[in-house]
Amino acid sequence: MTDHPVAIVTGGSRGIGRAIALELASLEYDIAISHLDFAAGKPDDSAAEETAAQVESRGRACLALRSDVSLAGDRRRLVEAVRARFGRCDFLMNNAGVAPVRRTDILQADEESFDRVLGINLKGPYFLTQLVANWMIEQRKAHPDRRYRICNTSSISAYTSSPSRGEYCISKAGVSMMTRLFADRLAEFDIGVFEVRPGIIATDMTAAVREKYDSLIAEGLTPTRRWGRPEDVALAVGAVAQGRLDFCTGQVINVDGGFQLRRL
Repeated sequence: MTDHPVAIVTGGSRGIGRAIALELASLEYDIAISHLDFAAGKPDDSAAEETAAQVESRGRACLALRSDVSLAGDRRRLVEAVRARFGRCDFLMNNAGVAPVRRTDILQADEESFDRVLGINLKGPYFLTQLVANWMIEQRKAHPDRRYRICNTSSISAYTSSPSRGEYCISKAGVSMMTRLFADRLAEFDIGVFEVRPGIIATDMTAAVREKYDSLIAEGLTPTRRWGRPEDVALAVGAVAQGRLDFCTGQVINVDGGFQLRRL
């Protein structure tokens, strides 16, 4: 049990998830991260262990757990582990996400990739939110003074067409609607639900297209002519976690260097 607020961060071992976990730790949250990392085709916990060490170096406790959010059993196991270790959850960060293994024209895309991407990016956070939200409602009855919040990582792909990775775009568009639905349903319990919408962020996921986006950014694709950093996203999540946006439930926070301006 802990007297500190607790945050679950899915996909928290590296990239945006790690930056969010560290930002929340700096705001006095104890952290539980879930991850599903592999290296050379084998399970790899090294990145999660490094994130946990960095959280603990900030004076906060960290639980790192390997789990696949697309699987009901893993979702239950994650929540049960947080209950057992911390006894509470004040903040859920649905950040876990994958891109298609291969970019494939929508006219040739296969169901296996669709099911994988939608399972992790949309089905997982949808039902994990359901599970945690019910726990938050339960907690509120016992601790009405505490604040409970949920934040979802979507993408500019929620509204930007990329026909070579249609399943990813559809999954992130779904996350946007999911945010609205849960914000509506949970408002009566004063549980805020938010969407953070990253643009072009320098992570492992975007490393393969670095040269392409270097050129596009230099040409003015975004008004702010630089790559986004995971820390940029984490700062936006931190504002939610601090309660600075509690009367703004359902809102989208664009972290995209101005991409959403769609200028001519």
